[in-house]
Amino acid sequence: MIDKVIRVASFSNSNEGGNPAGVLISPQHPSRADMQAIAAEVGYSETAFAEPAGDQWRVRYFSPESEVPFCGHATIALGAVLAKLHGAKIYPLELNEATITVEGFKQGTQFSAALQSPATYSAKADTNQVAEALQLFGYSRDDLSKDIQAAFINGGANHLLLPLNSRSALSAMQYDLDAGKQFMNSAGLVTVMLVYAESPTLFHSRNAFASGGVLEDPATGAASAAFAGYLRDIDWPHSGCIDLIQGEDMGSKSLIQVKLSDTHGESVRVSGSVRFI
Repeated sequence: MIDKVIRVASFSNSNEGGNPAGVLISPQHPSRADMQAIAAEVGYSETAFAEPAGDQWRVRYFSPESEVPFCGHATIALGAVLAKLHGAKIYPLELNEATITVEGFKQGTQFSAALQSPATYSAKADTNQVAEALQLFGYSRDDLSKDIQAAFINGGANHLLLPLNSRSALSAMQYDLDAGKQFMNSAGLVTVMLVYAESPTLFHSRNAFASGGVLEDPATGAASAAFAGYLRDIDWPHSGCIDLIQGEDMGSKSLIQVKLSDTHGESVRVSGSVRFI
């Protein structure tokens, strides 16, 4: 079944960069053990498994080491694959913990997609978790932004947000994978998101994904959705749209756009281009 996996890089930048995801569409999901084994063999940070379910698609996401409740870049990849196979339109998706949509687009030979995230919410970060995270990445409190506070954020999955005060601090991110896995699993986090605000609507980000056995993601749609929701919660001047640049320090520049209303907790729209691998 591994030969049926379609490989797509989501949030690509002019047909370069992006975050690779596997997409497997089948009449019925393989067993959980088989999905986990396929995701491990594919080796990308996530693989999306989709089966038809009436007028919806039932979707599950697996990293090489675990199942995750929601993955943005794999959903964008799925939207592009569905558009290629079944036409450019909106597709309802039933996830483990939410029902969302993804819209696939085709322009010439190029594909893109936009997802409507699960509801977003945020909370003040646990002081001890922030201290532990700073130690993990080798930062001090002096490296944190004074404009955006560390926070627990969610847009379908749990993330710890660490806003930094300089682009150079973001570039210096490094950590031990095993230590990061232990920290994220014990804290119930899918990723730790580090961001630097170049302007009120342009951000540079990096996402440590040790919980899934991956050191870093070059593009993380779920965390970007959660982050946008958090900015809205703190009444940040988002002007209805933010852009994130991710993966640049990995040599895989990715572009993520998030559109959002002013209604706290409401779904946000995450979009990007893709390239088929």
